[in-house]
Amino acid sequence: MAKAIMVQGTASDVGKSLICTALCRIFANDGYRVAPFKSQNMALNSYITNDGGEIGRAQGVQAEAAKVDATTDMNPILLKPKGEMMSEVIVHGKHRLNIDAKRYREEFVEMVMPEVETSLQNLRQQYDIILLEGAGSPAEINLKDRDIANMRMAHLADASVILIADIDRGGVFASIIGTLMLLDEKERARVKGIIINKFRGMQELLTSGIEWLEKETNIPVLGIIPYLDVAIDAEDSLALSSLQLKKPKQGESSIDVAMLRLPHISNFTDIDPLYDEPGVGVRLVSNLHQIQTPDLLILPGTKNTVEDLNWLKQSGLAEAIQRLAKKGTRIFGICGGYQMLGELLIDPDAVEGDGGTFKGLGLIPIETTFVHQKQTIQVKGTLEDGQQVSGYEIHLGRSKKTASIRSFIRLEDDREDGVISDNGQIIGTYLHGIFHNRLFTRKLFNELRQEKGLPLHPEEVKSDGELREEAYELLDLQVRKHLDMDKLYSFIL
Repeated sequence: MAKAIMVQGTASDVGKSLICTALCRIFANDGYRVAPFKSQNMALNSYITNDGGEIGRAQGVQAEAAKVDATTDMNPILLKPKGEMMSEVIVHGKHRLNIDAKRYREEFVEMVMPEVETSLQNLRQQYDIILLEGAGSPAEINLKDRDIANMRMAHLADASVILIADIDRGGVFASIIGTLMLLDEKERARVKGIIINKFRGMQELLTSGIEWLEKETNIPVLGIIPYLDVAIDAEDSLALSSLQLKKPKQGESSIDVAMLRLPHISNFTDIDPLYDEPGVGVRLVSNLHQIQTPDLLILPGTKNTVEDLNWLKQSGLAEAIQRLAKKGTRIFGICGGYQMLGELLIDPDAVEGDGGTFKGLGLIPIETTFVHQKQTIQVKGTLEDGQQVSGYEIHLGRSKKTASIRSFIRLEDDREDGVISDNGQIIGTYLHGIFHNRLFTRKLFNELRQEKGLPLHPEEVKSDGELREEAYELLDLQVRKHLDMDKLYSFIL
């Protein structure tokens, strides 16, 4: 039976997922078979397992770091916000229902707990170490009676808990002490170590504070982790907000990319590779003033295509997109963004809301009909030039052409995906992760560079897999260097 250790945080976005990813790679490199586990995850970005299950992106990434295949046992419950306090509930990788927050807490949580416990037991029988990740904070006293992501799971797994605190946001000692004070005696006894994360500055200045903290709590500080900017996929809206920090300064980039920040945006990690492209600046756009005249406009995925299409129309962005198309701006739609580019969106069974038929942006000749059965699958295919690409599909719509237009990708299962206009100006695809095909991305931006008279960049690029491996190894190196690994191992072996 596997040993268990759990990473909890003093708040959301303190770095739990990143530390878990690092520990997955550290344990794997040390020869242990390790599995990540998060009982309940609320995420805008998801990951598709080999068998077509949908889980939180963080657990998929952590499985990659652990050098094992991701399974739905690693994240048995995934909540995908749909707006108006509603979420889609995905259990063991498949859609179960849409439910409001009140009913979920009061009715659904206890019903699904046996399935969560089964997932945990399945993993414990297959692995040496189970690395559990908490959600938010374990000290949300108004939610503790229905919290199945923190101390309840630690008790079930008999896990030692490592508490993560973010010093970058300030008040780190207060957040640690406050969290511990709000735990009951049994819960506090599980906390075996503390990690201070996202540190910038001279560590010597923390010495007196660390000594006081260890004396006050009788819990050791296992390490102080520096602020790490590592290319690991994000999963939630807080990470989306942080992308604003990456926006280019005026005149800094030779190629301007704008991505619509839709109200129900999902799988926004699709654009992560664009930040690596030389001379490319990426902006998030949510109003007419911001859209300007980009070289490339991206319509991303969304949890509610119809509502976000209506938002585009009401905000005036729909007309702006149509004007940009007439001027020759390159436009790229992914999943829900692809559906919006079409002529009609048809929802006979009210899958996306109240149902009905809606006019799209009319930029490509397709019609999309929404169905209840979600398509979730990893895919590979071939572009017109023979280039191999891969990614994953997550969508309820089924799109068909209404006039002659080239398909974008020929998939391995003989399906055709997406469309591309004759001049290559407008592309639509269901393939999430398309830009993670680094050669495709380099070629696309070289076309834009050529049009603008800019120097081209070499097409000898590292694959996304190679870049991810480098990131995982860098995490191992950086986190291991700043952690007392002997003491951490003493809690689980």
